[in-house]
Amino acid sequence: MSPIRSASIAVLASAVLATTLTGCEIGGEPQDTSPIVIAADLELSGASAPIGKVYQRALELKVEQLNSSGALGGRKIELKVKDNRSDAAESLRNINDFSSDSRVTAIIMGGCNECAVGAVRTIGEKRIPTVALASSGEVTEPVAERRYVFKLAPNAADSAAALTTELTRRNIRKVAVLHSADKYGQEGLAALNSEFAKAGVKLARAESVRTTDTEVSTQIDSLVDKKPEALIVWTPPEQASLAATTARQRRYSGALFFDASAAGDLFLGAAARSTERATLIFTQTMVIDDVIATTPAKAARRQWFQEYTARWGGYNGYSSFAADAVQLIADAELRAGSEPGEVDRSALRDVLETAQLDGLSGPIRMTPDNHSGLMPQALTTLVARGGRWRLAG
Repeated sequence: MSPIRSASIAVLASAVLATTLTGCEIGGEPQDTSPIVIAADLELSGASAPIGKVYQRALELKVEQLNSSGALGGRKIELKVKDNRSDAAESLRNINDFSSDSRVTAIIMGGCNECAVGAVRTIGEKRIPTVALASSGEVTEPVAERRYVFKLAPNAADSAAALTTELTRRNIRKVAVLHSADKYGQEGLAALNSEFAKAGVKLARAESVRTTDTEVSTQIDSLVDKKPEALIVWTPPEQASLAATTARQRRYSGALFFDASAAGDLFLGAAARSTERATLIFTQTMVIDDVIATTPAKAARRQWFQEYTARWGGYNGYSSFAADAVQLIADAELRAGSEPGEVDRSALRDVLETAQLDGLSGPIRMTPDNHSGLMPQALTTLVARGGRWRLAG
């Protein structure tokens, strides 16, 4: 066994030690060996396939780690994956199929905002706990109508606040924004406008781009013409890279800022020259190899980074959200106190609603009033240097 794997198992076992008693023999009672069946609805083909495959790799690795750690007592996690083809209608069919399987404990949905929002009614009617990796606030709000839906992804308001703080620190007062035309992009523009009003930052112009677009020159020309001091790009990684390259080709020399939705691979590849010195708001897991492991949580993040990188030859920042979703569900299942072999989805939902985890993504706190668990403190400022992301400063 490799040193990395050994360390990973040690960290995982200690992280969930408090939960393992559920699976032990107490007072002669037989050990529960029933599987914890987690279903995953992911974008494995279609426009969003790159991020869907990142999530699949992360889920499989996390399940393997937990099953090997002994932290689940006599139980093992079984992962059932279906491709939604980046289509909301197909995603809804998958949710219906998973809900009808009495063995399925909970569902993890991928990063498709439209898929998650489109499924909330069915999830509520079927009463199946679901953790979505999509970013839109509409996935979990209003909570009263989404009692069985939870979210693990950066929130627009938190990202906008962090971006504006950095703009203010650098005395940047005039900006332009390129945002995605989807729900999260629209939320982002609204959140930025709110933060700009408080900070005295002028929005010179905003343009939108579809997440499937492969050409953004018209929008970039319009934004650069306003001569902003900073260009904020609030889009998925593919459009963000394209926007950065196009802006530099137009001889734009101002600052580049990326929202968390633009995060992707650690190394910037073909876009390295265009993104040099760009600023990204994201979680520390993207650059955890730069961080001294002074706490068990940081040690766990570092081990995750190393093992994911060793397995797949690179690192994608969004992998940590999928891994944290598995951990949340596993912890909740062990704490729910169900009878051996019984799947009690309502009890699992109740535990998830008050879940607390120092996760791979950062601090996660769920409450009855807030089902979007990633805390604002999880976000930090990164900068592109030498073709990869680094901690700012």
